[in-house]
Amino acid sequence: MSTDEDGPTPEVALTDDQWRERLTDAEFQVLRRAATEAPFTGEYTDTTTEGVYRCRACGAELFRSTEKFSSHCGWPSFFSPLAEDRVRYVTDTSVPGMPRTEVRCASCGSHLGHVFAGEGYDTPTDLRYCINSISLTLATDGD
Repeated sequence: MSTDEDGPTPEVALTDDQWRERLTDAEFQVLRRAATEAPFTGEYTDTTTEGVYRCRACGAELFRSTEKFSSHCGWPSFFSPLAEDRVRYVTDTSVPGMPRTEVRCASCGSHLGHVFAGEGYDTPTDLRYCINSISLTLATDGD
């Protein structure tokens, strides 16, 4: 997992006005401005429904429900993306003294959340992808 200072050039490139037309105000703030939804308020925080989580902005498949686990942190947590080429990593220094690794959709560059390592969760990767519910949609077999 390597990071890129500015992030990759997304495949889906829209103007802010075009994104505003596609997204609600809250979705735009999280997906396009890297805001964070309040903990324990998201639609998928405690969801156990089987399916594939997609980027709410562009529909790219990002995470499987089989990689989701309960971390009790207030946001959906995954131990790995569907495939490494589905997400991009960017160094986030927005909080002084606390550098983090931001996770973005590889397809459209939307902010999804952050990934943390070495927290002691019993997962195959020792990673926790802490993802905003508002940045996802869940596609089930019936979708």
